[in-house]
Amino acid sequence: MSDLDLADQVTRQLLALTRLVKRAEAAPDEPGCLPLLAMLAEDGPFRAGEIAAELGVNPSTVSRQVAGLVRSGLVERRADPEDGRVSPLVVTAAGRRLLDLGRQRRAVQFGDALAGWSPEARARFADLLGCFVRDLRQSGALPAQ
Repeated sequence: MSDLDLADQVTRQLLALTRLVKRAEAAPDEPGCLPLLAMLAEDGPFRAGEIAAELGVNPSTVSRQVAGLVRSGLVERRADPEDGRVSPLVVTAAGRRLLDLGRQRRAVQFGDALAGWSPEARARFADLLGCFVRDLRQSGALPAQ
């Protein structure tokens, strides 16, 4: 298989996977907020400007999503002890519960999809996918995030 054919095939499959995951993860009131919530939970706290820079998106987009998350009680602004002018964003207990529910739902979905795979094949798939993402980032061909 040529590199061009490989790239086409991998891209098609990754786009299909991305669409499936986005559909499964979409919160009815705040589409697209769960990746932001997960980022805050895993790597936060962050200020809104830092999130926009990290994701490479317009700050107004992040501001709208953050406002929705705050309204929903999933994220709260905290006073920065070193600089009272900034308010880092922190995931609330309700936000963590929502993320945990999503994690459990994905475990069921992925478990069902991979039910016919051996434990070794499942582990190998996860390892290879992780290697692919890591190497793609390290190649410099795509942004780190």
